[in-house]
Amino acid sequence: MMCKIPYERTGKETQTRQSNPMFLKHSLLATFFLFVFTAFSCFESTSVNAFHAEVVPPEINQGDAFIIKVTDVPASSPPPVADLSEKRLYFSSCGDACFIALGSIEMKTKPGAYTMNIFIGKQKKTLPFTVNPTDFPTLNLTLPDEKVFLSPENLQRAKKEDNKLQSLFQMVSEKLWDGRFILPLANDFSTVFGTKRIMNKKRISIHRGLDIRGKMGEAVKASNHGRIVLAEELFFGGNTVIVDHGQGIYTIYMHLSEFKVQPETIISKGDTIGLVGASGRATGPHLHFGVKVLNVNTNPVSIIELNL
Repeated sequence: MMCKIPYERTGKETQTRQSNPMFLKHSLLATFFLFVFTAFSCFESTSVNAFHAEVVPPEINQGDAFIIKVTDVPASSPPPVADLSEKRLYFSSCGDACFIALGSIEMKTKPGAYTMNIFIGKQKKTLPFTVNPTDFPTLNLTLPDEKVFLSPENLQRAKKEDNKLQSLFQMVSEKLWDGRFILPLANDFSTVFGTKRIMNKKRISIHRGLDIRGKMGEAVKASNHGRIVLAEELFFGGNTVIVDHGQGIYTIYMHLSEFKVQPETIISKGDTIGLVGASGRATGPHLHFGVKVLNVNTNPVSIIELNL
């Protein structure tokens, strides 16, 4: 927005005002205050509208990932700041005067209209978005009881491993991901994210990942650049690899038959990190692919579809 302060007088007007010193003095004072007021108004107007921000997509399904894209950020401004459910979102550069952050909606979030505040310094924008209900499927399974109900020893081991993973997912490191995420295995899905599994009509569990069909020994690829933070055998997941992509984003690969990476290794998108297997609590060879965004279980398909 450009602001102009008009100051145009006729010759007769000028002659009259020049002949009256008091009028000239008052006129100059009025002009000065008009200039200050107009300049301040122009600055305030451009400041309030200095950047653009949007939630993409504006309608988000329960359990899905989304991005906040901020553009037209004034030079020398601090990075944007935004919080969702008391969790800080982490912005990174997406080009000239552009910042982007990834977030995720909890599966249990109540559908409806929401808003989110974005700050750049003292500037603020309120962004509207909608959470849509997701029709998560239900799957009834009949399995041997030992696959459903754990012994005290196995239960203790599973809880210990879960505590270890929860501590791991709390860590937020610097950005390593680069561009769009990819599926680690280009096969059909056998069990989708959010499926409610009722086992032996007694035990209920929610599937917090995506099961991808695979043949024994098939290569599993890294979904994006990152650092290997875990490569070990777990009770439920069997041979499991976890990749830290930075900014609170993790991908999980379970039931592998073989590891192809070591902890602390920096890997690139598409690198082979392991081979399809049936280790852990699996009934056959497949890949369980999970995604965590700021410790929120996230539909892997939704993050793959984001245009990063």
